Amino acid sequence: MSEYRTGLGWDSHRLAAGRPLVLGGVTVPSEFGLEGHSDADVLAHAITDAVLGAAALGDIGLHFPDTDPQWKDCDSLVFLRHAKEHVLALGYRIVNVDATVILERPKLSDYRQAIRDKLAETLSLDTDRVSVKFKTAEKVGPVGEGRSAESQAIVTLQKLGTGPWVESTAPPLT
Repeated sequence: MSEYRTGLGWDSHRLAAGRPLVLGGVTVPSEFGLEGHSDADVLAHAITDAVLGAAALGDIGLHFPDTDPQWKDCDSLVFLRHAKEHVLALGYRIVNVDATVILERPKLSDYRQAIRDKLAETLSLDTDRVSVKFKTAEKVGPVGEGRSAESQAIVTLQKLGTGPWVESTAPPLT
């Protein structure tokens, strides 16, 4: 019998002039970016929280507190790799990622494939197992007013050695 676990992640950051807009590890040209202790990649943060949550390992703040100077301006894909390595060490693999970025502007559809590819590479997944959607807030609330961005993610894990992907050993940590 297969053992599956599901985790839900969410993140929000203010928009600020003079900061890069990084989503899923891809820098998107924009006159503003996301404000935060790290690179403030709301998409990577939401997926990281979903991975950690599915494995009952807490949240991103527990592993990478914003009070720790070593994480200042850190690439958020470091956090995502960390979460992936932890679930692999527990004997799980990431099966699927479905995420949504909520941002009024800029339009992101031209960056969808690059973001999916970067996330798939980071998580050692086939790109067809990573879905990224883009929505606006229809000018409602802080996101709709162009003051912030949000992301939501859901991740499915499967216990290694069960179900259709039986393996004798966990893949190497990368």
